[in-house]
Amino acid sequence: MHPRGIRAATLALAFATLGTAGSAGAQERRDGKRGDLNVFLRGGVGDFTGGLGDLTSTGPAWGVTLNIQPTTFLGFEVGYEGSRNGITDGRLPEQPSLVRQGGSALVKVSPPFLTTVRPFVGAGVGVSHMNVRGPVEELYQSDTMPEVPLAAGVEFNRGALTAGIRTTYRVLLSEGWADGAVEDANGGLLDASLTLGARF
Repeated sequence: MHPRGIRAATLALAFATLGTAGSAGAQERRDGKRGDLNVFLRGGVGDFTGGLGDLTSTGPAWGVTLNIQPTTFLGFEVGYEGSRNGITDGRLPEQPSLVRQGGSALVKVSPPFLTTVRPFVGAGVGVSHMNVRGPVEELYQSDTMPEVPLAAGVEFNRGALTAGIRTTYRVLLSEGWADGAVEDANGGLLDASLTLGARF
């Protein structure tokens, strides 16, 4: 799946869910209390964008996140994320892979009157280690890079359960893993995922 396809699927899901949130908002009562602590798993797909997207294929993305919700409209997340993408460079005899392991911290903002169905946007900071696996003939190299994650999605909170959909675009502040393959490497990392977890 091309990054444009990921974007289209994510937007369709988001619009459909936001429509449900809007119709339910008028009669929604607050579910839960301030100080909610949520822990959830994430699973989906992701790929690089821009020039980096021309060198990679779409692959699985995963993670685990701890969310603290001190008020109904403000939340804080810390989490681990990983992903795996194939390198599709025709100059290579075999297709190596690019495995990402990283962590991030995020500040989230939500409408204060929606808690059971909660849309959100968020931004933060993160760092990832890109591990290149396979024969790459010095075109690619493992590297650690800082990033700025930007997220949007919808969470569904009911009793002790939380679930949701989200998309995250990571602005990469370094693309050193591809410096040997292309002169001016550019692009970010886009993923779409489902979340499922527990509230305390």
